[in-house]
Amino acid sequence: MNFQEHLQQVKKQAPLVEAITNYVTINDCANILLSLGASPAMCESADEAYEFTKLAQATYINIGSLTKEQELAMLQSVKAAAEVDIPVILDPVGCGAIPRRIDFINKLRSFGKISVVKGNIGEIKTLAGATTKVKGVDSLDDGEGAIEVCEQLAKKWNCLVVATGKIDILTTGAKTATVANGSEMFTKITGAGCMLGALLAGFSGANPNHLFEANLTGLITMGIAGEKATQLERGNLPGSFRSYLIDEINQIDFEIDVSLANYKIH
Repeated sequence: MNFQEHLQQVKKQAPLVEAITNYVTINDCANILLSLGASPAMCESADEAYEFTKLAQATYINIGSLTKEQELAMLQSVKAAAEVDIPVILDPVGCGAIPRRIDFINKLRSFGKISVVKGNIGEIKTLAGATTKVKGVDSLDDGEGAIEVCEQLAKKWNCLVVATGKIDILTTGAKTATVANGSEMFTKITGAGCMLGALLAGFSGANPNHLFEANLTGLITMGIAGEKATQLERGNLPGSFRSYLIDEINQIDFEIDVSLANYKIH
């Protein structure tokens, strides 16, 4: 697996990522994309999202703090993405706790194809119609049967499914990988999942014909950066960890760091 090649494609192309995301983490998502080498744009105007998405290489849809304006913009963005054939990365935040969000996701899917759906295992199980446990936007699921559920959803939606947890899962339905990189500090800050979603959009936009490999690279990049950030002085403190994480994303180099990749292809 040539992780360095997929990373270098991001830095070479600087893909423009249209990101309609939640207000809690919008700045973090923008900064993580910049650190990676991508170009973020947070255009969430319903009057502009359609035309702007046509200029982008990927669009990231995060429904964490959904407003009526965002809903309209997201629908227009997904429609435009389908017309110009760029990847759509969906982060179904809170869908396990708020049933209305399932209805909105179904509406989104009627406007265009979802290329990658990334959520915690509780959100992914909810989308697949499986029983799960959630607390607000957080998953309390122990991960039992997670790979099978992810594979089922990937086949049903004909997309890539990424489920985050102690062990991250990535699957097309036919091909599956698990990633054990990461840090407990991800749970001590807001937005780690949102930043990952934005990161995956950057990798997808630069490598649209290799989504499985590109998103696996993104998962491992985030995990290794988290591990390295934790090891720095005061990296066990939330504020320092957040800053270090962005720095380590910027400094990732698989010519050096590839030995840290802890993953399996199933």
